Amino acid sequence: MRLAFLLLFFVPVSLWGQTVCSLESREKLTTLLEKLSSKNPSTASLQDMVLGIGYSFIGTPYVEKTLELPGEEKLVIDLLGLDCTTYLETVVTLARIAKTGGFTFEAYEKELEYLRYRNGERKDYSSRLHYFSDWIYENEKKGIVEDITAEIGGTPYVNQPSFMSENPRFYPQLSNPALVAEIKADEAQIATRTYHYIPKAEIQGLEGNIRSGDLIAITTPLKNLDIVHVGFAVELDGRIHLMHASTGSMQVEISEKPLHEYLAANKSQSGIMVCRLRD
Repeated sequence: MRLAFLLLFFVPVSLWGQTVCSLESREKLTTLLEKLSSKNPSTASLQDMVLGIGYSFIGTPYVEKTLELPGEEKLVIDLLGLDCTTYLETVVTLARIAKTGGFTFEAYEKELEYLRYRNGERKDYSSRLHYFSDWIYENEKKGIVEDITAEIGGTPYVNQPSFMSENPRFYPQLSNPALVAEIKADEAQIATRTYHYIPKAEIQGLEGNIRSGDLIAITTPLKNLDIVHVGFAVELDGRIHLMHASTGSMQVEISEKPLHEYLAANKSQSGIMVCRLRD
């Protein structure tokens, strides 16, 4: 019993105060950082970095709701199971710290928090960028990404998400009315902004403007949601495909079909927003 107690004591889930990371995830992160540091990534473009790092996660299991832990909002680092958003954030964070030479757990921790939260600071549940259109807007303000959708042929996108405040029962943290009010205020702010999208019928004609490594956010015709899936653009045989954490195969993969065809038969997907990382 004493040995079992000691093993539990020295295998904590929370390694850095309000950061949650299993020992297995930390070991994987350390290995990735060591590999990146040996390749002199400072000379590569962020787009190329994203592709290389993104490919390294192919086959990683799809696991949803890894960020939804009870209690105070914690910075969750989980490289063993990814949903579409945590996959994208993991890859972008690794690419950005590799460019600056920050090959440490602490650098990764700091950069992930900066990316995931409004104004780059984790405060409470409502400070996390839950709606991906809000994620785009906030990270454009930080100088991390550029929303190029309008520039490459996009049309205005009516964006008035309200799903979270209308359905707090799906989010344990929203049993707190004050947090629901914060989320509702964030939704109201999103609704005041101008967004663009490329309707799915127009993707094939415009995909020549999309580069491998661009961030792809898939929009929806549902009035109370904004984005239903995200991933990275990958060019294969002259066509743009999607590298993403898939609920179809339940793992990180590159879509068998080009992006245009991937969206075509899905009624819950209306088009795409496209963002490009800033070096």
